[in-house]
Amino acid sequence: MSHQLIWVLTLLLVAIFLFITNKVRMDVVALLVIIAFVLSGTLTLSEASAGFSDPNVILIAALFVIGEGLVRTGVAYQVGEWLMRVAGQSETRMLILLMVTVASLGAVMSSSGVVAIFIPVVLRVSLRMKTSPSRMMMPLSFAALISGMMTLVATPPNMVVNSELVRDGAEGFGFFAVTPVGIVVLIMGVGYMLLARYWLGSGEGDRNREQWKRRTFRDLIRDYKLTGRARRLAVRPGSPLVGQRLDDLRLRDRYGANVVGIERWRKFRRVMISAGGNTELHQRDVLLIDMTASEMGLRQFCSEQHLEPLILRGEYFSDQARDVGMAEVSLIPDSELIGKTLRQVGFRSRYGVNVVGIRRNAQAMTGKLTDEELSLGDILLVIGDWKLIRQLQIKKNNFILLNLPAEVDDVAPAVSQAPHALLCLVLMVAMMLTEEIPNPVAALIACVLMGKFRCIDMESAYRAIHWPSLILIVGMMPFALALQKTGGVDLVVRLLMDISGGAGPHVMLVSLFILCATIGLFISNTATAVLMAPIAVAAAREMGVSPYPFAMITAIAASSAFMTPVSSPVNTLVLTPGGYKFSDFIRIGVPFTLMVMAVSVVLVPMLYPF
Repeated sequence: MSHQLIWVLTLLLVAIFLFITNKVRMDVVALLVIIAFVLSGTLTLSEASAGFSDPNVILIAALFVIGEGLVRTGVAYQVGEWLMRVAGQSETRMLILLMVTVASLGAVMSSSGVVAIFIPVVLRVSLRMKTSPSRMMMPLSFAALISGMMTLVATPPNMVVNSELVRDGAEGFGFFAVTPVGIVVLIMGVGYMLLARYWLGSGEGDRNREQWKRRTFRDLIRDYKLTGRARRLAVRPGSPLVGQRLDDLRLRDRYGANVVGIERWRKFRRVMISAGGNTELHQRDVLLIDMTASEMGLRQFCSEQHLEPLILRGEYFSDQARDVGMAEVSLIPDSELIGKTLRQVGFRSRYGVNVVGIRRNAQAMTGKLTDEELSLGDILLVIGDWKLIRQLQIKKNNFILLNLPAEVDDVAPAVSQAPHALLCLVLMVAMMLTEEIPNPVAALIACVLMGKFRCIDMESAYRAIHWPSLILIVGMMPFALALQKTGGVDLVVRLLMDISGGAGPHVMLVSLFILCATIGLFISNTATAVLMAPIAVAAAREMGVSPYPFAMITAIAASSAFMTPVSSPVNTLVLTPGGYKFSDFIRIGVPFTLMVMAVSVVLVPMLYPF
């Protein structure tokens, strides 16, 4: 073993360790890998940065934009509403339709995005059917993972494996190359989940079911202990607040007063405006304030700032529901908000809404929320303008919008661009099927058309791209090249040949699947595919057989992240809403992973003979 190979393997182990500990962001680790390879002389600059010019990186970025267009135009949410209507009161029908729909949408959208869309749907359906969300949440995540086996562009690992085939001189897979396997796995998954749901119908999901229903303002007020905290105060002439920005006033620090809405006179009528950090206060404004101070503190606040208390009808602004929105959001695993306080994040200035409550471990927190460090699994109650709350649905890089209260039905906007979004999607798939236009170009054409039809704007398009995922792919690609240059790939292939090469290609497929699934327990499925694809192709070459079944089994194994809640972001997203424990994924996911392996090892060689 050469010194260079020892260095590459050491660097790989360090990267895996950093991925597992999550102390350093995955995209930062990927960039550090590029730097380390160049500075050590293992790879040239052009070799280490080749991933930035890979067409599949462009394709993945474009697909993020396409998925966002489907969300912004309401297509994905309309599918959810249709699902609820068709399923009726049948849990069996709902589970089947849910898994089929999620797997179909995930074929052209980000699987994490699909899960984020359908979590509120599952919560509402569970309430209506009076069943535990835990019976539906895991089928939701499993279907999202299976969606990666539905089309070539469904998940980055498929495109990574396809690129390795092309690099090796073989012809790449077709758009629907993996679909037959995906359909069989989906049918098997639906049948498996129809039985496994009975093992998921107890525990935290049942005990906490009430918290996941589509509640009203009054329910949220009760659950987050907001009773008695609402104030409605008029800004009198001569108030020192006039002409000042909310952020500059620091009312929350000085008085414990959080301005969540402002009533202002415009054209002879009073309108509600958003209370952002840059909002300037005017004379005669009426402030809607969340305030934890005592009556004495309220009197001092009003006296010092020349404010006049007004009558507040309803409980905690519930009578202002047409103008003031309220919703729950949940932090996602790689959210940049985790470990930071609301003050450090500048939540109101950044998102335009206020956090008035935090629930941790199903308990509402009290005290000064602005200085509380946010943790994974926290549920935040936000209040503010309905439009800004709806925009939180596109902030999927940090959190997902869990539940909109029933009052949102009175202010829901009409969606007019949905037909155009569907047209763009159909056109993209049609271009990919003809194979006359390269897949990245077809996706870019669809993105441009979505912009032309106002399905998405430039700001939303750039925000929709999950840049850490792209950087992770770009940064892990040099590992494959470095392992090839230093003999690492040949070393692994020789070990595999010694272990199972003499037993035939079917046993080698089993070995590759197990190795891929094991590595996928510790690092992302994309990084797993980057590392394993060259090994799979080299193993096929060593055995003198076709590389296609080996490449296909690698792609399928990379998507089979069913065994732990940290194997994939989609599993982590359903962990809290489903009330699951770590052991739930092990006892449900391990048997299903073995089933997928058995089916794949039999079916793949039938589709792509050795």
